[in-house]
Amino acid sequence: MEKNYFQREIETMPVSELKALQSEKLVKQVKNVYENVEFYRKKMDEAGVKPEDIKGIDDLYKLPFITKDDLRDEYPYGLLARPLSECVRIQSTSGTTGRRVVAFYTQHDVDLWEECCARAIVAAGGTKEDVVHVSYGYGLFTGGPGLNGGSHKLGSLTLPMSSGNTERQIQFMTDLKSTILCCTPSYAAYLAESINEKGVKDQIHLKAGIFGAEAWSEAMRHSIEESLGIKAYDIYGLTEISGPGVSFECEEQSGMHINEDHFVAEIINPETGEVLPEGSVGELVFTCIDKEAFPLMRYRTRDLCVLSRKPCSCGRTHIKMGRLMGRTDDMLIIRGVNVFPSQIETVLIKNGYPANYQIIVDRVNNSDTLDINVEITPEMLSDTTMGISEREKKLVSDLKAMLGIKTSVHIVEPKSIARSEGKAVRIIDKRKI
Repeated sequence: MEKNYFQREIETMPVSELKALQSEKLVKQVKNVYENVEFYRKKMDEAGVKPEDIKGIDDLYKLPFITKDDLRDEYPYGLLARPLSECVRIQSTSGTTGRRVVAFYTQHDVDLWEECCARAIVAAGGTKEDVVHVSYGYGLFTGGPGLNGGSHKLGSLTLPMSSGNTERQIQFMTDLKSTILCCTPSYAAYLAESINEKGVKDQIHLKAGIFGAEAWSEAMRHSIEESLGIKAYDIYGLTEISGPGVSFECEEQSGMHINEDHFVAEIINPETGEVLPEGSVGELVFTCIDKEAFPLMRYRTRDLCVLSRKPCSCGRTHIKMGRLMGRTDDMLIIRGVNVFPSQIETVLIKNGYPANYQIIVDRVNNSDTLDINVEITPEMLSDTTMGISEREKKLVSDLKAMLGIKTSVHIVEPKSIARSEGKAVRIIDKRKI
């Protein structure tokens, strides 16, 4: 594998050395937050933990968890570990309920974040010869600024397109010969649909896509790869930790390498908080071991996945997190059954339907109902071998086999479900309205 500034010894170091580095950084960070952040000092005192009790990552479990509610309660400055005068950037979550979460960055933190994103671009085959087309939103959302900075760090030509204005996106993509696309998977699917409708696929020079900010299935990956003629790579991050680039896929596409020199990952039982062994499904927890302004300790992400240190063909030794299986707060409980949107998406795409659908949950006569609006393609509409009612019955059957419960499926006209240029809104839960 080619060595360069972003694929250097730190990403391939022996695991024993990596854990020693993590331990050294963790000890310093715990002392830092205890001395400089009143919130952490109170939390640790309540838990009966002193900085000297943390001698390495094996002691991480002794520290208390923090949650998004804690971040909202401490808004805006309650978790700052550096003077505001040392901060050069803020970013914010895209949430629409309650207080927003605001994350602060020193210049060191920005450099760290951009390096992580540069590593992700390299892992997707990027070099300074590439044209990186960034269609994540900019502004307070971390997607655009993160990949933009990573592309600059690598030395690639960067197109800061942001989201929206699909006509202009395609024009720049063809005229400037974009080679790497960065956006949400739902917008990548929309771009692919628009490119094929315009008949300009032969003018597209894309070789790879780096897609994140929302959950997407393996079936959706294959659909995007086929429609755009690229390799589609997953990337993970969250504003609270830094933004995209916390982890990323390599050429093996079998999970995302976590940048373990900056972040320590754990998997816990979401009900009990117990740390689970490698290979267990559970909630992902992150600790920032060298961030300066906003270093979160044992932050509960609510994301469900699996961690694995199985050797990777790319040579990186950093642990992998599997594709997200859902979120503890996005999981739907329908008549006592756990349902994840990704399960529904997998069934739809395997049956040839586009990645535009809508899940509507309601409660009628004290019983939960699950309705799924599924967009048909023009080709399916003109296919006389299977009518609409037959299609709906087949999907009901396939979904029951996947979910274990019966759903109501409604085939709708092509393009009747609103497209997303950012994070797709898939679920309408009327039980919460």
